[in-house]
Amino acid sequence: MTRPAARHALALLGLTLLAPLPALGQQNLGDPIDVAAEFQRAEAVYFMASRVAAFDAAAGRGTIQWDRYTRQPGMSFAKIDANFVRSQASEFPATEYDRDPKLPFAIDFVSPRTVRLRFSTRDVPIERMSDSASVMLAGPVPRDGSWRLTSGDSAITWTSRYGRVRLVKNPWAIEFYDSTGGLLTRTQRLGEPASFASYVPFSFVRRSRDLERNSAATFELAPDEKIFGFGESFTRLNKRGQRVVAYLRDAMGAQTRLQYKAIPFFLSSRGYGMFVHTSTPVTFDVGADFDAHNTIYTGDELLDVFVFLGEPKDIDSEYTALTGRSPVPPLWSFGLWMSRITYNSEAQVRDVAKKLRDYRIPADVLHLDTGWFETDWRSDYQFSKTRFTDPAAMIRDLRAQGFHVSLWQYTYFTPKNPLWKEIVDHGYEVRDESGRLPSEDAILDFSNPEAVAWYQGKLAALLKMGVSVIKADFGEGAPLTGIYHSGRSGWYEHNLYPVRYNDAAYSVTKQTTGEGIIWGRSAWAGSQRYPLHWGGDAENTNQSMAAELRAGLSFGLWGFTYWSHDVGGFVNRAPRDLYRRWLAFGALTSHTRTHGAPPREPWEYDSAFVVDFRRAMELKYSLMPYIYAQSVESSRHGWPMLRTLFFEYPKDPTSWLVEDEYMFGAEMLVAPIFADTGTTRDVYLPPGRWVDYQTGRAYDGGRWERIAAGRIPIVLLVRAGAIIPQVAVAQNTGAIDWKHIDLRVFGDAAGGGSALVALPGEETHRVRVDHGRVSEDPLRGRVTWRVVGGSTD
Repeated sequence: MTRPAARHALALLGLTLLAPLPALGQQNLGDPIDVAAEFQRAEAVYFMASRVAAFDAAAGRGTIQWDRYTRQPGMSFAKIDANFVRSQASEFPATEYDRDPKLPFAIDFVSPRTVRLRFSTRDVPIERMSDSASVMLAGPVPRDGSWRLTSGDSAITWTSRYGRVRLVKNPWAIEFYDSTGGLLTRTQRLGEPASFASYVPFSFVRRSRDLERNSAATFELAPDEKIFGFGESFTRLNKRGQRVVAYLRDAMGAQTRLQYKAIPFFLSSRGYGMFVHTSTPVTFDVGADFDAHNTIYTGDELLDVFVFLGEPKDIDSEYTALTGRSPVPPLWSFGLWMSRITYNSEAQVRDVAKKLRDYRIPADVLHLDTGWFETDWRSDYQFSKTRFTDPAAMIRDLRAQGFHVSLWQYTYFTPKNPLWKEIVDHGYEVRDESGRLPSEDAILDFSNPEAVAWYQGKLAALLKMGVSVIKADFGEGAPLTGIYHSGRSGWYEHNLYPVRYNDAAYSVTKQTTGEGIIWGRSAWAGSQRYPLHWGGDAENTNQSMAAELRAGLSFGLWGFTYWSHDVGGFVNRAPRDLYRRWLAFGALTSHTRTHGAPPREPWEYDSAFVVDFRRAMELKYSLMPYIYAQSVESSRHGWPMLRTLFFEYPKDPTSWLVEDEYMFGAEMLVAPIFADTGTTRDVYLPPGRWVDYQTGRAYDGGRWERIAAGRIPIVLLVRAGAIIPQVAVAQNTGAIDWKHIDLRVFGDAAGGGSALVALPGEETHRVRVDHGRVSEDPLRGRVTWRVVGGSTD
């Protein structure tokens, strides 16, 4: 088929099957799509889940009757309410259409902890509606045969060692229980509960403008239930009472509800989680419109939901078993990334490299942002010939000094970019239904294998020159009105764009250099397979610093082991005190980058700030054996390096309430300072004993303490009894002496303990210490150990 013919065919497909733009509710290009709005329209037809019409329990397949309703406006007490009322069929000829259709649904068991529910809103078999080649999933969905089936006249029950699922036939309901028989949640029909309020029950809507279907999956919320998730979200960590619109958009900072990285997944404090397997816009109403209901609104005609049972670690591992886990990035990436917007000449880059070494500030990466091209922001993959005399030689010289080079780029090609014409001539860009560009830029279509190959060729040339990593910036603006090479419109491809983008950049880097890594901003479900990501363009404020932490904690819950943020904030010059405190937070993040409006170099502030900067980086580099070992272990399980307290302490009620502290790996608790000139803060200590890393003072857990920061302006505590592996500080990770490692014992070690250790490129090992001596050494002969006490002061 010729390119114009393919365009015409896809346009027809879009017109008949996919949502056209004018009715999507966008006032401005890029506005998020709130699918929940479709369920408030008086002209639409609504279908409510009513009863099981037929079901084969052994196969897990059946049909549900969906009763027809409309919204009928009614006046009372000087107001208008639009309530649901039963309605007659309105189609003609009437004999050809059902008033209350009976449509397919399926229940499958993926593992002893994971259940898959699928509901079709058309009379089409579930398997035909499902996306067998989903880029969100890491591979085929497995089937588990361990669930025990009990079938009765009124209900069917499946039981595993971790919980129970109960299908009630009439009236229809699905209920989830834990292993003790406690109810976790259940679907909610119209009338559950009885109320004068007009809430949306478990249903789907048939839109009047195009006959497309959108789904609403409504589940019960318990009075004390807390909900967490939905990707990198800057709002309060507990989403109860919020409405989250999972539709990617340049968030333009860290102080709004907009998301660079949205994941249609959440977990509950009651011991379950849900992943909505779709790339369409999704809205999560977490008790915002009706407090007792958690309603998932999707733009997909197939409602596909995975339900996970267990504690947060269990849920995270189950989810990442389906969607993939983050490989461990190269060791050098855990060092300092020195950056600003932007280094734009070879002389600048060489000068910064020299001063980092002169001032003895450990660092591994120099990042060149938008200014390495001849024209700032013009992403043409060519170094400026007037400001970079010999970029290949520069990169070789920097590598000899222990530096890796990171380069910025993006895939929105402006009309003045010479690559614009090449892309358009070859048809590598996204176009709309009429065959035109949907924006001023040519936006690369990553669903087109030829476009991917072209793009990877551009990156490969830079990587072969010696560049180590590509910053995959933007990616949130894939055209909603576009018709993509995949045959789908932006309704399905907009949110998928980052997964394809991340994959393309990551894969070519891995193929060319042997090391898999990107520095990405946008993400959707599955992007965790292509680390790593950072938190966008934060404001230079305490509020934004706190929001970045919330976002990182939320993001990490969904398998994103690695994450970073622009230390000091991005927008303006970082205020000195804020930069100093934020730097300590950044050092105790998996990846550390100073980036934003200049200056970012510590010597551009004052000599005292250079000392503070060096001290924070020396802390990170000394902790590199701990950081690396925890990273390897986290990647193995699909866990984050930055963890909410409840991730480690799910049975401690207070840990579910804290959003301004975090666990850094399994053993360290970090509490940043969020106040100007602040030196102390209230810190919640989970159950157990805790030791201040900087002072050695011990605290009892299970309570709040007022704790002063140490010389490094942050509160850093270690679980009593933990053994933290450390090394002598080196100026880059390549110079670390891994043959000599200190085992720093915190608290009472009379009973013995073990340290988790991983040498570069290897799996983890447990080194046992008893009475101040190494008693079990799986790395015998490869490492010389020294057991030392805990305080660093």
